Amino acid sequence: MKFDRKKVHKILVIKPSAIGDVLLCTPVIENLRHNFPDAQINFLTQSYCSDVLAGNPYLDRILTFDIGKGDSSYCLIKNINHQKYDLIIDLFGNPRTAIIVFNSDAPYRVGFKFNWRSLAYNIRVKPRSSKVHNIEFNLDALRALGLEITSSKPVFVTNTVHEEFADNFFLSNLLVKNEVIGLNPSGTWPTKVWYPEKFAELAKMFPEKYKILIFWGYGKEKEDAEKLQAMIGPRAILIPEAGLKYMASLAKRCKLFVTNDTGPMHIAWVSGVNTAAIFGPTNSELQGPLSSNSIIIKNEGLPCLGCNLTQLTECPNSHKCMRDLEPKYVYDKILSFIKL
Repeated sequence: MKFDRKKVHKILVIKPSAIGDVLLCTPVIENLRHNFPDAQINFLTQSYCSDVLAGNPYLDRILTFDIGKGDSSYCLIKNINHQKYDLIIDLFGNPRTAIIVFNSDAPYRVGFKFNWRSLAYNIRVKPRSSKVHNIEFNLDALRALGLEITSSKPVFVTNTVHEEFADNFFLSNLLVKNEVIGLNPSGTWPTKVWYPEKFAELAKMFPEKYKILIFWGYGKEKEDAEKLQAMIGPRAILIPEAGLKYMASLAKRCKLFVTNDTGPMHIAWVSGVNTAAIFGPTNSELQGPLSSNSIIIKNEGLPCLGCNLTQLTECPNSHKCMRDLEPKYVYDKILSFIKL
């Protein structure tokens, strides 16, 4: 289908989840703004991801929904159709988003060639998810339109409120900026999680001048963080319950952020934090941090790295990628990356 950019005045980008994936979509927003400086650019995502986009200077509106609270696909379809977009870019391509796009009446509907779902789009993009980094995968949707790409750097915005919160937390807990090591031991997939006892052993290797700040997000993560705190001892402190932007501001005051492959990992490196990212079942070349102030640490030599298995019961190799990744090896890698 021939694309006439002069007919585009209202744009919707769709990526329902997850936190890191939505963050890696933000270069699409910036490049859309570069190509359509006067257009209205909106983004549809689940409510728990909205903090990733809040304050983005290239975005006009964030539209959210919450499947867990009863938001139906029918309501989404009706709402998006009513808004009359000229261009919709679906960066997710699951059945729900494909049906939403198909029923939108948008003249230009961009999406990836994923089985029958490609029928929802009239501008179809060949997916390169197994060949290029996720950022480039997303930008391929703009390349399919012949648009100019000027940036590939994700955007995550904090403001004075978040920064003052972090300053006050450090002050009240007698923490000194750059004399704190952040640990992020949680993960959405059990297979992506390095073991808490290994995190604890690693924490004890850091010089005594460094306090240990343990990050956690929701639900059971706090319980796991408390157990890790007990294993490390008195110099370990838990962050308070806080949203993503407050977490980012706390991480920015750490000398180093050691993390599993999670949304906060992406927030950290995008925010300029020295980041040591531990990888196993996910492919670091496709989904890892891209900044010069980050290092990827993995159990080198295993042929099964990047298997994308999500559950421990699915792993035929006894979770060797994490089980056999020793704290001393991780610590030595960190020392080769940053002076402590």
